[in-house]
Amino acid sequence: MAYRKVCDAQGGPLVGEVLHCSGGLDLDWDLDKEELQEPGPSMDRMQMQHVECQRSGCSDPGPDPDPELMEPIQPSVSVSPHERFERLQEDPNYISHFTRAPGHKGQRRIHCFLLRYFLAGMVLFVLGLLIGWFAHTPTVKPPVLRSDSSDLLEELLKGITADKIDALQRSFSSLSDDSEEARARYLYRQWVGLGLTDVHLSNHTVLLSLPGSTPNTITDKSSRQCFLPDGTPCDQREPNDLSKQRFSYAAYSAAGNLQGEVVDVQYASVDDLRRTRERLNITNHIAVVKLGQLPLLYKLSLLSELGFGGVLLYIDPCDAPPGSHIWHQAFRVTLNPGGNPTTVGMSREARGSLTSLLVQPISAFLAKTLLSSPITGQGDSCTPLAMPPNAERKKITLTVGSQLSSKKIYNVVGYLKGKRNPDRYVLVGSRHDSDQGGGASAIMNQLIAALTEQTKRGWVPDRTTVFCSWGGSALGNIGSYEWGKDNSVVLQSSAVAYVSLNSPVRGTETLRATASPTLLQLTSDIQRRQLLSCIRGGNCPGPNVSSLQLPGDVGFFANQLAVPTLEFAFEQTKAEETTSFLSEAQFSAESPETLDPLFKFHETIAKMTAEAILRLINDPVLPFYPLDIALDVQNKLKDKSAMSAALLSSASSLRDHAAFFQSETMRPANDPKERDPSHVRMLNDVLRDLEKSFIIPQPPPGVYRNLLYSLPGKTSQFSILRFSQEALLCSNVANKAVKHISAEQEELCNSTVKQSLSLILQAIRSAERLVCFGLDLFENYPNDTV
Repeated sequence: MAYRKVCDAQGGPLVGEVLHCSGGLDLDWDLDKEELQEPGPSMDRMQMQHVECQRSGCSDPGPDPDPELMEPIQPSVSVSPHERFERLQEDPNYISHFTRAPGHKGQRRIHCFLLRYFLAGMVLFVLGLLIGWFAHTPTVKPPVLRSDSSDLLEELLKGITADKIDALQRSFSSLSDDSEEARARYLYRQWVGLGLTDVHLSNHTVLLSLPGSTPNTITDKSSRQCFLPDGTPCDQREPNDLSKQRFSYAAYSAAGNLQGEVVDVQYASVDDLRRTRERLNITNHIAVVKLGQLPLLYKLSLLSELGFGGVLLYIDPCDAPPGSHIWHQAFRVTLNPGGNPTTVGMSREARGSLTSLLVQPISAFLAKTLLSSPITGQGDSCTPLAMPPNAERKKITLTVGSQLSSKKIYNVVGYLKGKRNPDRYVLVGSRHDSDQGGGASAIMNQLIAALTEQTKRGWVPDRTTVFCSWGGSALGNIGSYEWGKDNSVVLQSSAVAYVSLNSPVRGTETLRATASPTLLQLTSDIQRRQLLSCIRGGNCPGPNVSSLQLPGDVGFFANQLAVPTLEFAFEQTKAEETTSFLSEAQFSAESPETLDPLFKFHETIAKMTAEAILRLINDPVLPFYPLDIALDVQNKLKDKSAMSAALLSSASSLRDHAAFFQSETMRPANDPKERDPSHVRMLNDVLRDLEKSFIIPQPPPGVYRNLLYSLPGKTSQFSILRFSQEALLCSNVANKAVKHISAEQEELCNSTVKQSLSLILQAIRSAERLVCFGLDLFENYPNDTV
């Protein structure tokens, strides 16, 4: 608050509240009159000032008003002031003329003149000092509040270039110490240097599954030939082959030896297993399984229930992108669903692993040898690998020697604080694994540099951005899960969205965006704008946006927090139906310099991610679209024959309310210029919490808890409906003697389906109540503006 003195030494008004002064002057005048007996020049001057004050119209208002009781001047809602108070300026020219020194009148005059000259000289000296100081001090530009967000976006994107990302990546990859701790500490120093003032380096002691001291092997008993996972004969092993085992094992697999026959189960779908179970006794045999089509953990759960003892995983060359050269490449997978395995729940019978199965990834070449498959090619004429019907099944010995070890993993977390809503967090996550990431850390550093540069120019975001670099991602997203669980109470109420940089450039063929339905519209708009100036000079594909679940650190935030998520990435894949789960295989990644020498693909991902972050932290109303959720729900319920009338009616009602919520009729209610900040904040919380309605308690292994994410397939369908139908087939597969579904099995299946439909109905009704609450927020709000 600022106040105004009506009567001051100069007689000029100041801006603010009125403080009358004549009463105060009269009191001072009376006191001084009693003390000073001799009139003089100073007394005459006081009398003249008193007369001038009376002429200016000052009245006696009584005692000074209490500043706390005075009405404050409210700032505008749309523009936040930089200072809450303005310092009242004192009159620099006011000089007290009272004197108590007795003496001759002439002497007093001389002293008075000398004093005046001395004071005038002092004033001139101080004034010169101030002028010199201001002249030699660099001018600090006051913060400029940009009114046009497009100008801010343009400036932000100009600061992101391929050359800068290239330099950051070269600095990151040149570290002499390649350990995770060294990389995390390097990122900590970089983030502090780039301008983040609140950066934290934390560690967690977790249980890691690492390769054993000797390589895992597969031995053909008939020929007594031993193979390494990539198909190399054991007797031709080179000294550096042991280091390759980091990419040739299944983390958290059971360890030991197993002898059994090789059984071809293709993708291990329920149909594949049913056909296999009808022909063979598969107890303690070793399944040869293709990656793709279904989550790996779901496949392993089916194989374990059916009695298999071991699993060999491979990627069919027909599913791999052209030119990928995977014939002689083994890979790594993790069986950890997420977090520290000691808290996930270990299998006692498997000596501390997460499964009782011995699991080993192998190359396509070794799979072809074990299956006795004929020669196959690649491309359109490719013939999938399969065991011929009349081929003799090979008997092998599988040896897995993985070891468990307690080690520390490191997370780096930095904050760019918001101003208006500092307790609402937009999380941006990457990883600093030594063998994965695809330049994620370089892109993250570039984003931090670009955003902090804008804050130095006066821009302040609305919400807080939380930059996260995770450790232990390759073995089950351990760092993100542990940090998320430690901060779950705050994140449940404050997290707004999660933007992923899990592996931004893992190919150069296809630009793909994955987002929850709430962010599909925003993601599509960003991708469409960026593709207008794409790398290939105009020959660019259209937007490729989906809500398919993908492995990565996004899992915790989509499943546990149920906040909207999005991720942009360049890939080198084919059709989604067979390849969406191929990313579960972790190959020895090519360096970003080899994959993208000019770093143009990295620049594209960085700019698209920057635009998404800016919209999420700066838009007054979050760019979430409830109607996209309603349309996605109806799309998943297309098979109306199996749906109840109540379910279809609720889905239709959700769409109607969501459409009205986003309609032009409700535009004034959603306009932050016409609503006070508290109501806009409540509206944003409604938009953010919509996805929380679609969380189910216990999904099948490897399947998201969030129903809005789907599995690949020709028809869109809720994952729990798909798996409830497969549960019937599994019950039939488990009992070979049963050729037809019994009444008891059919009843069990119907009960499972009804339970799944009931969960979906509850989710839809919960989302509809939230949308209606958002409508009620403004329907009952007074029709005035702020």
